Amino acid sequence: MSAQMEQLIAQFENFQAKVRQAEARFAEVGDMQERIAQVETSVTSPSGEVTVVAGAGGTVTDLRLSAGAMRLEAGHLSSVIMSTLRKAVAGAAQQQAGIVDETFGEAFGVNTSEQVREAQAEAFGTVEEEPASQRQQPQQPSRPARRPAPRDDDDYFDDGSFLRRS
Repeated sequence: MSAQMEQLIAQFENFQAKVRQAEARFAEVGDMQERIAQVETSVTSPSGEVTVVAGAGGTVTDLRLSAGAMRLEAGHLSSVIMSTLRKAVAGAAQQQAGIVDETFGEAFGVNTSEQVREAQAEAFGTVEEEPASQRQQPQQPSRPARRPAPRDDDDYFDDGSFLRRS
């Protein structure tokens, strides 16, 4: 066999290996979807009056009020329900992110759990403490990103104005 033919065979075998890897990844997607469908987080308020159960996608699947909850002032009860609900939904979202990270985090270099924690901290105005093993050293402030130069084609209007003069 010629060297060129051996090279083609090697490239084809490499291609087949990548196809097998992709098939394995797609099989993992089905498993991941099943695990996500099973997500359930139950949170009880600190004083025990309210329990909220949240599932996949942050869906609230149960809300239980104790007898003591009925004795609370309406505004306070509402506040306790909302706080408990947020924690349950946040917990379910964190569980889902963890499942995604376990399945694809290394392959794509994505830390979904960290992104969810940051989004929740921003949305709820809270700071989620990271485990000490995951804390990073403070980084120097980076320069602001430069705006990309406008493209020349006439169909590109994302540079802010489509009414520019030639």
